[in-house]
Amino acid sequence: MKKQINVVGAVIVKEGEILCAQRGERGSLAGMWEFPGGKIELGETARAALEREIAEELRIRVDVGDEVETTTHEYEFGVVTLSTFYCALQRGEPELLEHAALEWRAPGDLHELDWAPADRPAVERVQACFARQVR
Repeated sequence: MKKQINVVGAVIVKEGEILCAQRGERGSLAGMWEFPGGKIELGETARAALEREIAEELRIRVDVGDEVETTTHEYEFGVVTLSTFYCALQRGEPELLEHAALEWRAPGDLHELDWAPADRPAVERVQACFARQVR
């Protein structure tokens, strides 16, 4: 039986753009893009984990809003359940501490990046949501 890993991701929106984070060249899913976040610790809510992870990884503060998507994907290293949430940037500018790159992208351009498989359903949901707002 593979290890179950529960993680959260932040769809950080600023001035109509979304923050995208590229994983480093070492470790699993090297070079792929993701919504920043991390593991939920024992006894921690998903929203609290997301606030903590974003503060640790990017040195910014966010307000966690509505859930975007929860998906489960089986990788070689385990089964990942990813819950993503819309977040509003409250304070600071993202710092490049744990990722290879950070980019602000228009929702319609998210598909241009090579996303980690667990993040892809959230990417599609975000693009659909923003497309409806434009119409």
